Amino acid sequence: MSNVELMPASVAPAQPDVAPIATPASVPPEMILDVRDLKKHFPVKGGLLRRTVAHVKAVDGVSFAMQRGETLGLVGESGCGKTTVGRTLLRLEKATAGEVWFEQRDILKLPSGQLKGLRRDMQIIFQDPYSSLDPRIPVGESIAEGLLIHGIGSRQEREDKVREALLRVGLHPSSMQRFPHQFSGGQRQRIGIARALVMEPKLIIADEPVSALDVSVQSQVLNLMRELQQEFGLTYLFVAHNLSVVEHISDRVAVMYLGKIVELADRKQLFSVSRHPYSKALISAIPVANPKIRRQRIILEGDVPSPLNPPAGCRFHPRCWMAQEICRTVEPPLEEKVPGHWAACHFANDVAASLPKK
Repeated sequence: MSNVELMPASVAPAQPDVAPIATPASVPPEMILDVRDLKKHFPVKGGLLRRTVAHVKAVDGVSFAMQRGETLGLVGESGCGKTTVGRTLLRLEKATAGEVWFEQRDILKLPSGQLKGLRRDMQIIFQDPYSSLDPRIPVGESIAEGLLIHGIGSRQEREDKVREALLRVGLHPSSMQRFPHQFSGGQRQRIGIARALVMEPKLIIADEPVSALDVSVQSQVLNLMRELQQEFGLTYLFVAHNLSVVEHISDRVAVMYLGKIVELADRKQLFSVSRHPYSKALISAIPVANPKIRRQRIILEGDVPSPLNPPAGCRFHPRCWMAQEICRTVEPPLEEKVPGHWAACHFANDVAASLPKK
């Protein structure tokens, strides 16, 4: 998979009642998704009048681009904004600012009448396989719900599509008449994949799809997703906090910290020569299967700062062993340090050889 550069921010002006279309120079055809300075701030209400007194900056200026057919892993600690990015891309959350270009259309400016058609091409696999299915209806109806909403096919044709989707994910078509509580966690996640797959989407946002599953079942689901990607040419935004899983399935990896992407690189580049201290600390925590190999663990001190009041300068500097005065006052931009490898660190070229003092 070739490396992808962040694209310039200039786009053609949008017409009020027409879906915005980008110019070819703005968004190349091979780019299925181009996210530019995406922000999502949640208001905090207070006082007797419940006025907005502050904002939680869950996503605060995220930019990345994806090629068709690739898998981009989005990783970071809990609360860094990974899931909010995915939900905002699908307009399940209303963005505060930014642009999201999907197939040369800025979907954040798309009229509501055209948004329904877009849902067919952009699907999500939810994190929790237990709560993502309605316990009151058979799984066949849950899978077919999207087809029914979009008026796709006759009743018999929808049933045929559901049967085919269940077979694709390794479940027997007789499962259509069963209810969610009659399935294991791994089977429920397969049903979630079938529900996304039946719409024949172009982009799937997988929100920690294996975090609630046993390790043995995780590998089955991951291998299934890889097979389906090769068969249908799917594009995945794979949201996770488990770097071992991300290393297995991703082509490129973006590391988030406190609402921002701090490193973006090819999977092999990031795991072999990370250029941000936070990425380096995360990678050091990955367990090594060989007991004879010992990896020096980097223990980060302190807690993640509050997104209500993020630190000035580099947001990671209160926990960084390399922090200097410039880190406390000047926020480092996300820049390409070597071809295809982006990092937001003033000392990115020194990170590979650095370790915290004991």
